[in-house]
Order: sequence, then structure tokens, then C-alpha cells
Amino acid sequence: MKREDTIAEVNVHMVSERIQTNIGDATRQVESIGYIIVRILTKNGQEGIGITYNEVGGEAIKALILHSIKHKLIGRDPFDTERIWQELSSYLRGVGRKGLSFCALSAIDIALWDLKGKILQMPLYKLLGGGDTRVPVYASGGWTTFTDEELVEEMKSMVAEGYQMVKFKVGYAGGKKPNRDLERVRKVREALGPEVIIMLDANNCWDAATAIRFANYVKEYDVFFLEEPVFADDIPGLAKYRRGTDLPLATGEHEYTKYGIRELVLHEAVDIVQFDIARAGGYTEMLKISAIAQAWNLKFAPHAMENIHIHLLCAMPNGLFLERLRIFETLTSNVFINPPMPVEGYITIPDLPGLGLTLNMDYIKDQE
Repeated sequence: MKREDTIAEVNVHMVSERIQTNIGDATRQVESIGYIIVRILTKNGQEGIGITYNEVGGEAIKALILHSIKHKLIGRDPFDTERIWQELSSYLRGVGRKGLSFCALSAIDIALWDLKGKILQMPLYKLLGGGDTRVPVYASGGWTTFTDEELVEEMKSMVAEGYQMVKFKVGYAGGKKPNRDLERVRKVREALGPEVIIMLDANNCWDAATAIRFANYVKEYDVFFLEEPVFADDIPGLAKYRRGTDLPLATGEHEYTKYGIRELVLHEAVDIVQFDIARAGGYTEMLKISAIAQAWNLKFAPHAMENIHIHLLCAMPNGLFLERLRIFETLTSNVFINPPMPVEGYITIPDLPGLGLTLNMDYIKDQE
């Protein structure tokens, strides 16, 4: 390592946008969305960027990085990602082995990997061993607070934009009216026709028995998967769901680390793995999560953060597709200068070092 490549500075920024319309899923009303952005700089001015969510608790994530993590990074070799990850996870274990502390650790790790790619002048997908830079992506939205007409129109607009796969929410009225969900799915299927892939997200709203009954009724509309039909921590309930239906189970966005996926696979409680790099531990941990998924012959379709996950998915033989959250589209376009955009249902990785993303610091600083 050259001395000028050692870490000299860590900066953290917080951006947020209020949601002006009535947007909610089966279990949560969305009031705001945002990002915590980490910038790690070396002595010679190289910069790596990392990102996690700022919806609830963003101020705590920022403070944790600045006051408890930053000093652990100064003077370190950014290529020591495994060693840094292990040290930080041990250091933080008393204040959370999941949740906000791991959002902070994830953003740090993503920034270090971006920095490694930039120092080597190599896109991350190449550093990870990937090859095909054109990755499929689906559009995600369709809130339970939408009227049936609003739901159908949003799904139709996604297809008009070139998407061949869409996902929307079920769990109408807090999950209390599954028959209304069936009606809404029927309307979307009839509006989109038989060729478009439809996925459903219940956002943790049901018990296993209700989820099984719903899944076995909704199958007739050719649904690709049902996501988080029961509470994410109810692993026995997820396993019961899988035993009760053949409609594939997608879950994992609320899990953390290699230990989270270990529990899911050992309990036979997942078909499609949805871990999120901005929560589960960054690239360092997601490589292990991916390996475990491969060992159990499970498909991987990560939650959101399409411009970060794209490098990982490119290098994963069990990768399915990316998720692009419509609610984050404007914010993402504001935070990054010319981020890669979907074209006919695919995103192409830019041939640039690291993540290939450039921050719009004018917008970010205006937010602070």
C-alpha cells in the first residue's frame, strides 16, 4: 500500500425528502425518504462513497459514524475491508448487531469498496469477478393506500416505460381484507396481460395461515413470488408458509449478516433471497450471504439500491434481477449526477472505476 492511499478523512451527509401524498403499505405509512451518504477520502484525494437509508433514525446513523466509527478509520488501508469489517462489527456489538449500527457499517463498507475500485481504476463488477454488465430490473410501487384505479394506472405506466416486471403491495386495510387484495391483483393482471411478470409484497402483515390461504387463491393470476407474507422475524411462520403453498417465498430485506441468511436456509424459510447491501453489512458481508444462497441453490434478488447492488448481481450466478423503487427515483436522480437509468427493463453498469457514481454535492449541501 502506498502511504498516500491511507484514509485521511470521513465525511457524512444526510438528505431527506418529505412524502406529500398518501403513501403506505400494509403495516407502515411512509412520511419521508432519504439517504445517509458517507465519503471516505485518502491522503491523495481519492474518494469512496457509500450509502444507506435515512427514513427513521438517520440522525443517529450519522452521529454514530462521526463520533464512534470515524476515528477507527483514519490512517487505515482501505483495502483491509475484511479486517475493518470484523473490527467494527465487534466494536459495535453492544449497541446493535442489526438495525442502525449495521446501516452505518454497511455505508462505510460500500465506501471502502468504491475506494478500492477507484484506486485500482477498475469497476467494482470486475473486481468482484462479474462479466455481463446489462442486468434486468423491475419496477416497484403500487401502495395499498392507492385506489384500485391508481394502482392499475401506475402498473400500466411502468410497463409503458419498458419494464417487463412489476411489483406492488398487498395487505389492503392493514391486511384485514385479503379478498380485496385478490380483486386488486385480478385487475392488475387483466390490465397488463399475461406476459408481464407480477410480484407481490405483503410487508409482514399476515399470520402464516392467512398468508397460505391468500397465496393459494392468488396463484391463478400467475404471481412470480409473494414477499414477506408474515412478520420478518417469524421464521417458523415463514417455514409454515412454504410448507402450505408452492407460491415462492421472497424474504430477507429486514435480515442482517451471514447469520440472518443461515437461519432462513436452515429453517427452510426462503425461496428468493432479498438481503439489502445497505443494511446487511455492505459488499464484504453480501459476498458471504451470496455464497450461502448459492450453496442452498437459492435465487438472489436484492432489495432496492439498484445502483449499488448492480455490481454484486453482475458477479452472482444465482442473481435474478434488481429492484427499482419508484418512490426513490427523484431522490436518486438528485443525489447522483447521471446515474445509470433503466432501458427496456435493463440497467447497464457504467464503465467507470468503483461504483461508477458521482455525487451531486450542490444538491446534497443544499439539503443540510
